[in-house]
Amino acid sequence: MGFFDKIKEFSLKVTEVENSIYGGKTDYLEIYERNLQLEKEIEQRTKELNLANKRILTLQHILDMMNSAKPLQSVLENIVNSLQGELGYLHSNIVRVTSDEKGEYMYVLAQSKDLAIQRVNSIIHDPMQTRRLAYAPDSFYAEAINEKKIVQTKNFEKALKFILPELDEETVQETIREKQSKSLIIIPLYTRNKPFGIFCVFSSREDLTETEADFLTTYAQQIEVAITIADLFETVKAQAVTDSLTGLYNRRYFEESLAREVMRAQRQNQPFSIIGLDLDFLKKINDVHGHAYGDLAIKTIANILKKNARSIDIAARMGGEEFNLLLPGIDSKGAMIAAERIRKAIETEEIETIGHITASIGVATYLEHSDNIEEVMELTDQAMYLSKRNGRNQVTLAKPITETSWQEIAVNTFLDILSKHNVPIDSTLSDEICEKLKNANQTKDILYSVADMINSIYNPLHSEGVMKSKVLLAVSLAKRFDLSKEEIDNLRIATLLYDIGNLMLPQSILLKRGPLTDVEHIKMQEHPLIAAREILKPISYIQDVIPIIEHHHENWDGTGYPGKIAKEEIPMTSQIILIVDAYFALTEQRSYRAKLSPKEALEIIKQDAGKKWNKALVEEFVSLIDHDLN
Repeated sequence: MGFFDKIKEFSLKVTEVENSIYGGKTDYLEIYERNLQLEKEIEQRTKELNLANKRILTLQHILDMMNSAKPLQSVLENIVNSLQGELGYLHSNIVRVTSDEKGEYMYVLAQSKDLAIQRVNSIIHDPMQTRRLAYAPDSFYAEAINEKKIVQTKNFEKALKFILPELDEETVQETIREKQSKSLIIIPLYTRNKPFGIFCVFSSREDLTETEADFLTTYAQQIEVAITIADLFETVKAQAVTDSLTGLYNRRYFEESLAREVMRAQRQNQPFSIIGLDLDFLKKINDVHGHAYGDLAIKTIANILKKNARSIDIAARMGGEEFNLLLPGIDSKGAMIAAERIRKAIETEEIETIGHITASIGVATYLEHSDNIEEVMELTDQAMYLSKRNGRNQVTLAKPITETSWQEIAVNTFLDILSKHNVPIDSTLSDEICEKLKNANQTKDILYSVADMINSIYNPLHSEGVMKSKVLLAVSLAKRFDLSKEEIDNLRIATLLYDIGNLMLPQSILLKRGPLTDVEHIKMQEHPLIAAREILKPISYIQDVIPIIEHHHENWDGTGYPGKIAKEEIPMTSQIILIVDAYFALTEQRSYRAKLSPKEALEIIKQDAGKKWNKALVEEFVSLIDHDLN
């Protein structure tokens, strides 16, 4: 091989090496570039994950705050501060759209605490959160709400003039001079498909990406949930203390308010008055026009009470057609003036189809008539029913108790029975109960407690507090039939005593789980006569109560016991005890069956209307229970 041939061969080898090196270099560069791309993708994914994590944390904060007991404004302020702090927005706020007699307007419900809002507030002097903001129908804000979409604007001047048109040009220009915010993002807020307001975010970015818009939409939805839950909570809270038909406070709230007012009156030695009011002829309205018009009459009374009550007065529907008005700091003279004003307002009000209605009203004053609130309530009740008995549509001021009260008669009756050991109760327990009765300050509560204790002896499943509920329900029902005060007082005593004859029956019958035999049925049916004739007859001052107890198991169709009398022969007070007793028996646990729900018990009672009970009585009873359930 010649010299030139060797050079040519060497050149070929060099070329092969170069090609090999170049090929390797290309591969290396491709690998290097691919790795760089992967690193960028990993970095981007990491940023996305970090942002997503921040968003999740922010939403979790909202959920946590929604589950707390903080007020709505506090929750919303924490929400906007979380957004501003965690995601780098310069400022955010939640604005409510509302209206009054001057028209629609907006106000800041919550805003983030930052330098941006501090600067704006210092320029416009009155802080943004205290201002009435204009709501222009052609504004960005209205556009977001009306079209249910996110609106972004970079025109801060226009955005500011929309809400504060009264600002002069110099103030506007100074306010928007700050250059950090590049755009304003407006997100509409809706609660239960109704417009609530807007959620505003001041961003340092000019563009709004689809991902960011999705996040802000989700964030706004969480705000909407927080607002909705807060509204529902307030609604439920209000429902717990208000009457659903009238919007007045209910019995429970009235009694709580009364207890607070007693403490205040004692501390300041200042009287307060109670006006008791009962709508006249509600049963007649229901019978002639139907219950819808009866409800309308009740609502009319409620509206008149609202109009005539001061902001510090407590107007309450106590049940059925009965209302109370608590007047803090008002003596009997002032209360009588207020009561007469209410009476006239009711009398002059005309209702569609019904025409005019009237009410019977009673007034009593704490520290004037008595320093015992139970007596004051009793006196109010008595005065109201004296108005009713004397012709209705009048106001009666309470008078001091000049005769023995029903509580005293009941206490003396229990003392007589227990001290003489006329019933088979352990003597130690009898003596203990007698001591309680003799030293009682709150007579009613002691009476209810004693009646519960005695019932528990022959019925171990009896619940404490049931006797009080029975008496209150029986009295409410009696008032619907315009029974006299004397009849109602006798009913109260009879309700406490009607089952006392059970103490004389064998426990094997009372607590038997299976069905009773014929002989046991006959024995069981003796308890009204035992109570009436053996236990109570020797007590002279209880004679008017005995017939009520003796006939409290007589049925309307004559199939009851012990006398098998029917219809109007049965005292109304006995019929009331029978239906009240049946209702509580059905809704209490028994040894032979589980307790029923109130609605299940009412269905059973309704099935026996016209047979076991007077139809009118059933109708009024169901109405009373439905009111309590609702």
